[in-house]
Formats: sequence, C-alpha cells, structure tokens
Amino acid sequence: MVHVLPPPEVDSIGLINDVIAERQNGVNAVFFNGIAAEWLARVQAYLDHHGSAALVEKWPAIAADKTKFIGLYKHPAEGSAQGMVLENLRAHELVICPACGEAGRPNTLDHYLPKGVYPQFAIVPQNLFPMCDACQGAKLELTGDAQTPRFFIHPYYDRFSAPEVVSLRIHAPFDTPTFELIPNPNLMDDERTLVGVHIEKLEIISRFATFFSGAYRRVLRLAGEIRSGGQNMEAMLSFFRGNARAISPNSWDCIVYDAVLPNAELMEYLTDGELPTYL
Repeated sequence: MVHVLPPPEVDSIGLINDVIAERQNGVNAVFFNGIAAEWLARVQAYLDHHGSAALVEKWPAIAADKTKFIGLYKHPAEGSAQGMVLENLRAHELVICPACGEAGRPNTLDHYLPKGVYPQFAIVPQNLFPMCDACQGAKLELTGDAQTPRFFIHPYYDRFSAPEVVSLRIHAPFDTPTFELIPNPNLMDDERTLVGVHIEKLEIISRFATFFSGAYRRVLRLAGEIRSGGQNMEAMLSFFRGNARAISPNSWDCIVYDAVLPNAELMEYLTDGELPTYL
C-alpha cells in the first residue's frame, strides 16, 4: 500500500535562495526580498518536523499573495532553479503509487502539505512526490483535524517497525471469498493509527475491492495451472510473491500473495479443493 521513498537529494534552503535571487529583476522582487528570511525559516521548520501537519504552522500573512508561490510551481521559467528540480522529480521510474501501492506509473506530483493551504512549500522538493490520480482526488487539501492532526503517511519520512504496513485477510468460502484490509497488527499502536486513517482518507479499501476481485481470480487460475503442471503450489506462489515484493512489500499484488500463503485453509483449497469452473 505505501511505498517508502528516499527524500530528494536537493538542498531546499539553497533552492529557495536561488529562487529569490532569480526574482531580483522581476516585478515580485520587493515581495520575495521582504519575506525571504521568514520563508527560509519556515522551509527549515518543514524539514526539521518532516512535514508534519501537526507541527508545521500555516502562514496567514501571505494568504493574499499565495499565487506568487503557486506560480513558481505551475509556471516555472525554462531553466529556472525550481523548474529543473520539478523536472527531475517528474522523471521518476516508479511503477506503483507511493501513497496506495496500486500498479501504474503515477504521472502527477502531490504536495504533501497542499499548496493551497501551505503555498510557501509549493516548490519544496521534500513536500512533493508522485501520486496517482485516485489518491490525489481523495486527498485534495486534507491534512488532519482536531482529533487526528495528521491524516497521511509521508513516503519520505515515515518509517515503520515492519516493512508491510497493511494486512489482508481472506475469508471462506474460497470460491466466493470476502476480505479485510487492515493495518498490520505487528505495527506499533501509533503506527497502526496512522496507517488506518491513511487507508480511510484515501478510500483505499473501496478501490482495493475492485482489484481484489480480479487478483483473486488470477490466483485461482494460476492454482489450476500449477496443478496441471504438477508443480508445488507453495513454491510457485512464493515465486510470484517474490516478484511482487521486489517492486514493494506493499504493492497490491504482494499484499494478496502475503495473504494467501500463510492461510493454511486457503492453501489446502488451492492445492486440493474444487476450483471454480468460470476461470
């Protein structure tokens, strides 16, 4: 579900200084010179607090001028400092969404703290990461509320006590199973809380339901082929799990195999049970 990413190797403080320097002959020179020191301090606070919405403050004084920051992101001049950074961030090789684990190249960048609410971080590389359209549509400008100050996992900064952040449970009858997608019970309490709200706010369970229907059918079809070939069921499914895990232990395919292999009752069904004929 969540794919951990290394933070961008970009000096964000240096980037902001470069952006301010590039504005010296423009119409916004006075504005950016006037807020330079505080802007730099707020970017440093973001880095120090790992972008936590519970700790990083908004900047009400710039609300009327937020388009000046957002314009740096939406309309970077060719060869500009931030334009080159944004280009590099978009030139990734991911084949799953880091926020949800669904397969497919995420083609847009998401602002972890949304640029409409935190415009001062619109071009901060550590606030930007690839995200699929479905996750972006669910996330929008959400960050947290009074009860839960932080809704979303930060792929650059959040690290968990187990590599798998979710667990899938598949329940009989195995010809028409049901499933549960829950935070990994082996995580620490605060980790499970964060994973749970992340799943909820990105509407991952409803999206995973459609995927699960097709993925489980593929598992049944694969089981039939393994039987026909006289191969070992556990060994072959472990092989396919290994391929999925090489992408991410939280990719949706890996989550399915991780649920199938330890389930002794399900494995017995795949090995010796009467498989559906609609395959």
